[in-house]
Amino acid sequence: MTDQKRAVRDGYDQLASEYDARRSDDPDFLDEFRARLPAGGRVLDAGCGAGRPVAETVAREYDLVGLDLSREQVGMARERVPDGRFVQGDMTGLPYADESFDGIVAYHSVIHVPTEDHPTTVREFSRVLRPGGHLLMTIGASEWEGRNDDWLDTGVEMRWSVPGPEESESMLEDAEFEVVWRRVVDDELGGETCFVLARKSTGANST
Repeated sequence: MTDQKRAVRDGYDQLASEYDARRSDDPDFLDEFRARLPAGGRVLDAGCGAGRPVAETVAREYDLVGLDLSREQVGMARERVPDGRFVQGDMTGLPYADESFDGIVAYHSVIHVPTEDHPTTVREFSRVLRPGGHLLMTIGASEWEGRNDDWLDTGVEMRWSVPGPEESESMLEDAEFEVVWRRVVDDELGGETCFVLARKSTGANST
């Protein structure tokens, strides 16, 4: 495990309750995403955190699977969303079969993945997503990489690696995704953030 991944994992373990309390008013594009899912479809919440807002919303109608690097966050998600299934794991090597999901959501999670692993992560999303399935993902509104040793005024370190939106879209296209839309919103935890909805090409092959 790289130093960055370890810092992110340990940081979210330590900040599980604090982060959950503050991350309450996410911009919600989930209705648009859910409208594109087949009835009862299987959805991966990649970087599920404590299960809010994605898992607790999606699990009401769909087969929800959540994955997060933080053990503490996974534990909170299991308590909050008993109908979901949650595991501790790494997005750069998803423990799921090819084409096993109808949709993927990655809120505020890929932005913590080390820069060199972003293409691998997007390819993993494409691998486990069925052709025609949709990915709703937070990307950077601008390129930035750095750390904060006192994130949320807690004395806990956190790190980010955020490609610019054009680079993120290029990675998606290289992984056989077609971008449906990109939208920039104000992030309640600071600055602007960008969401993108993408569709896996029906001609894409599993890798």
